[in-house]
Amino acid sequence: MSVALHQLGGATGERLDASDRPAHGADAGDGAMPSADKPQGSRLTSLDPQRVFAAIPREQLEEYIRPMANRMIKDIIREVRENVPEYAQPLEGAFGKVLVTCVEKSVLQVVENLGRSEVDKSEWYEWFRYVGKVEFHEGRTLDALQKSVRIGARVSWRHVHAAGAAVGLPGNTLFALADAIFGYTDELCSAAVSGYSEAQAHATGTFTRRRHQLLKTLVSEHPASPQTVAELAQATQWHVPERAAAVALEPQPGQYDLAEHALDGDILVDLESNEPCLVITDPDRHVGQIEENLSGRAAVVGPFVPLHELHRSLVTARRALTLTQRGILPSRALLRCDEHLTMLVLLADEFLLTELTCQALRPFETLTAKQRARLSTTLLTWLGTRGSVNDTAKHLDVHPQTVRYRMQQIYKLMGEKLDDPGERLMIEIALHARQALGTETKPRGRRSGKSG
Repeated sequence: MSVALHQLGGATGERLDASDRPAHGADAGDGAMPSADKPQGSRLTSLDPQRVFAAIPREQLEEYIRPMANRMIKDIIREVRENVPEYAQPLEGAFGKVLVTCVEKSVLQVVENLGRSEVDKSEWYEWFRYVGKVEFHEGRTLDALQKSVRIGARVSWRHVHAAGAAVGLPGNTLFALADAIFGYTDELCSAAVSGYSEAQAHATGTFTRRRHQLLKTLVSEHPASPQTVAELAQATQWHVPERAAAVALEPQPGQYDLAEHALDGDILVDLESNEPCLVITDPDRHVGQIEENLSGRAAVVGPFVPLHELHRSLVTARRALTLTQRGILPSRALLRCDEHLTMLVLLADEFLLTELTCQALRPFETLTAKQRARLSTTLLTWLGTRGSVNDTAKHLDVHPQTVRYRMQQIYKLMGEKLDDPGERLMIEIALHARQALGTETKPRGRRSGKSG
């Protein structure tokens, strides 16, 4: 096989030997094997991959290639699902069928055509164009598609390298195969990108769809590359800002009635999802426009952040919308998260907050509900006035002596905790949490004492 490949190199005017591919830590002429992770040197782009595969004698097919084809297919599928978030889902339904068939076709196209100089690729090419169209309609990005192809190439190369090394194939043979593998994946990727682009161009409402895709790309937990964002923005006439904010909208019947035409062109709109949202870039102009066109629904503006953190802005806005619906944050037509950051931080993890509250206010367990409420209010006000009895009395509209009496009771319950800055902070957080949530937070498995 190495002789055939060497002859192929001569036919193309380029030598396929180790001297063309210096290996790390080795002389160019020592016949060193290329790395299993990546072939060394620049790829011989003038080589037609099929000509390289055709140079492999058919009689060596079973011995070298066929045994590893099934393992290669399984490993490619596994690594794509592990390393590309968009494909990290069960191999079920149309998704599973397309992914598995893609990998099988890409591997078996090579295996079944080894030793053949003339191969009809038309069916293969149309299949991967179809795959590109599917990826577009499923809302996945070109980045995800191209990354999965690169992973497939690397896994294939590792298998070929291991098999070749095991049977003692010379380095020039492996170099040629490496070139062919990576050239083949270029062809595969080109076909898929062609289909993806065609689907974009011919989709109904292409401009609106692209703006919707841009919004989804921006708020994704795994944001696309700046290049992908720039290309989508150019196609949708959207000026790419340094910072932006996500706006969570309250889902409701007739949510499609938001007058998009009345909004600035820089506002991206998604009214089709179960959790509708917007992306805005100018707080001074856009917030007012949104408020004017809400049609009675609630909206929450997330923090303004760099574009790669827009997912966090949307998560924060949706969390604030939930807290508004629970009556914890003010119920307004339009709420801005930057005006309620303290409360959002305080309630970011209610499980941990409950644990902290139980621990900090455990000394109050033996009190009645009325006593707990009275002493909690007094203590929170006292902490807020930095321990001023007179200011506390003024805030609570009671006599200073009443405050002193209550604080004596609190000191008896709390002991030295009020003299420790860390403990005071934890107590104050717990009291604010209880006040915000409007609940009597009690430790699990413990009795709270009498009620009354």
